[in-house]
Amino acid sequence: MAKTAKKNTNTQEIGFEEKIWDAADRMRGHIDASEYKNVVLGLIFLKYISDRFEQKHRALVEEGEGFEEDRDEYEADGIFWVPKDSRWETVAAAAHTPEIGKVIDNAMRQIEAENDSLKGILPKNFARQELDKRMLGDVVDLFTNVTMVSEGNTQDVLGRTYEYCLQKFAEKEGKNAGEFYTPTCVVRTLVEVIQPFHGRVYDPCCGSGGMFVQSARFVEHHSGSLSDISVFGQESNPTTWKMAKMNLAIRGIDADLGPHNADTFFDDLHKDKRFDFVLANPPFNLKDWGGDKLRDDPRWDYGTPPEGNANFAWLQHMVHHLSDDGRMGMVLANGSLSSQQSGEGDIRANIVKSDIVEGIVALPDKLFYSTGIPVCLWIINKDKHNHAEEAGKVLFVDARELGTMVTRKLRELKDDDIARIANAFTAFRNGELEEEKGFCAVATLDEIAKQDYILTPGRYVGIADAEEDDEPFDEKMKRLTGELSRCFEESNRLQEEIKKNLEAIGYGL
Repeated sequence: MAKTAKKNTNTQEIGFEEKIWDAADRMRGHIDASEYKNVVLGLIFLKYISDRFEQKHRALVEEGEGFEEDRDEYEADGIFWVPKDSRWETVAAAAHTPEIGKVIDNAMRQIEAENDSLKGILPKNFARQELDKRMLGDVVDLFTNVTMVSEGNTQDVLGRTYEYCLQKFAEKEGKNAGEFYTPTCVVRTLVEVIQPFHGRVYDPCCGSGGMFVQSARFVEHHSGSLSDISVFGQESNPTTWKMAKMNLAIRGIDADLGPHNADTFFDDLHKDKRFDFVLANPPFNLKDWGGDKLRDDPRWDYGTPPEGNANFAWLQHMVHHLSDDGRMGMVLANGSLSSQQSGEGDIRANIVKSDIVEGIVALPDKLFYSTGIPVCLWIINKDKHNHAEEAGKVLFVDARELGTMVTRKLRELKDDDIARIANAFTAFRNGELEEEKGFCAVATLDEIAKQDYILTPGRYVGIADAEEDDEPFDEKMKRLTGELSRCFEESNRLQEEIKKNLEAIGYGL
């Protein structure tokens, strides 16, 4: 049985995220992670909106004006209205009864009925037979005992828990995770390079909303306000679209993700809008995207993308939605840097010639749960030609040697790695970049043309110089042969030891 968190304990110290995940994972039983994540994430969301409501409710009761049941008081602060039977105290009281699943489902239905923006969003499958109700009660207990963060607000701890569980579900689902989760370190790298301080931020394949969460954090870390950015997105998968709505609501981020999930290519929900920043991780090398039905689309300013690969369809869709001085960062498969098939080389050449490519970053492998293929970042800046430091030039960063293996299969970019990449762009924009062989270099459009518009960073940054070895050759050979001799001696000793052991048990050689 999962242990419940003790009251008045610092949540950071007890590892609340890990406790929730451990309990949730044991409760999962035989339900697929792809289905079960909606149960866990929905419970986190229910706790969050209930806590926010109760916090405001207590404040209104203390004021003594009798407004604690006035909906307008809550809506004015962006707080969802939570009916009495849907508040966490009702759920907590039923934690260890057979009806706990039905109580949670009922709470979800009532909340949806009272809040138009949540209609059809919340999961209502807690009463299903496959869910272990005893373990569900244990998880409810964990949430009940969450230590409030400063100012009596659980937004931070529950937001962190939501993100942690998204990551763990992505780890469980492996190849199926890409559609809803981009590793946080990759998102942070994009955000630190693009620097969305203020304006309209857009992601046309937003998954669970990670780009928006990191953009909001970036603004707050630079002493800005969430009101400085407006968030717009779109997602084709209905379950993932609901996840994104909950993820953003838990962070207090007001986002326009359209009235429903929709295919970005065929039903562009933000067709007439232009954005200051575009951040995205579209599906890599998507084959069946319907290109044969969109050959004359007005978005294809640089050439018609091939029907068998959507990489340059995504890129051109996003450039199309950029404002005249907008900046964009997207993740693409490395093939986009060099492919000459089906006209992709011509499209890439036209994009480079238009002088909107600010930089290309080659990322290390094993960053994604969903794929092992190497990927890159395309950094686009429509206003680049107006800045003498960047006009007619492209920054190339080869970051393939960065990152730390955190498991046998997964690598992660650490803070220093992300800062190193972002700092290269800042220096480039300021005309202060010192090129570093093997890591970063600036190339002119003419130099890129001589490479047939292939954008693989390794072609431009070269190979890092080997460390100088000032040990005299004779001394080095004596040292190395001495070490080799000692290795031979140890090998012979071990051989004799093994022979003796085998003889002792009657298996002499």
